[in-house]
Amino acid sequence: MSLHVVTDAAPTRVLLVDDQELVRTGLRRILRVKDGFEIVGECGDGGEVVEAVTVTRPDVVLMDLRMRRVDGIVATAAVRKMSAPPPVLVLTTFDDDQLLSAALRAGAAGFILKDSPAETLIWAVRAVVRDGAYLDPAVTGRVLQGFRRAAPATMPAANHKLTEREIDVLRAMARGRTNGEIAAELHISEVTVKSHVNHIFTKLDLRDRAAAIIWAFDHGLVQPTAGGR
Repeated sequence: MSLHVVTDAAPTRVLLVDDQELVRTGLRRILRVKDGFEIVGECGDGGEVVEAVTVTRPDVVLMDLRMRRVDGIVATAAVRKMSAPPPVLVLTTFDDDQLLSAALRAGAAGFILKDSPAETLIWAVRAVVRDGAYLDPAVTGRVLQGFRRAAPATMPAANHKLTEREIDVLRAMARGRTNGEIAAELHISEVTVKSHVNHIFTKLDLRDRAAAIIWAFDHGLVQPTAGGR
């Protein structure tokens, strides 16, 4: 199924951060103007990212984790400290579990494998810009194990704080559904979904959608897929 959409909407502005020019070239070929994307800048090192974000004002930063000088974790944390920061979607390889859990703690909105199909990358970028999170199911289970080991001993209270409808919304979020898809699935408006999402963040003292997804996995609302291929 083609993901090409003809639209008059402004393109999604993307900042590419990877120390390999070959990788950046491949990303440019996937995130094309005709599919609704504009590459507004490129960085070859994490130390360049804050200035690039300030200058280009992207809608999303596509961030490599392993870079020679300043890595993606440090760069992600620096971006998240900015005023009104864009979401950061981390690019990773299949064996970067510990780095991914650190990236989530640094404030990344999610992660996607570098060898994912082009259609999946496009969907993930759109999902992060639209609703704020994407966790690649191929490695989510393993990454959450590392995240748990590094998490504080005191976890948020159990889900009795949430209403039944809020639990339904949280389960759907954890399965990767966008707000529009949740609205259709639960037969409610997208405005109502956004209200439930905000209540979930407030009640569970969570900063963003990625943290809510992790909470859902940690409390057994959903089960991650196996960590292998």
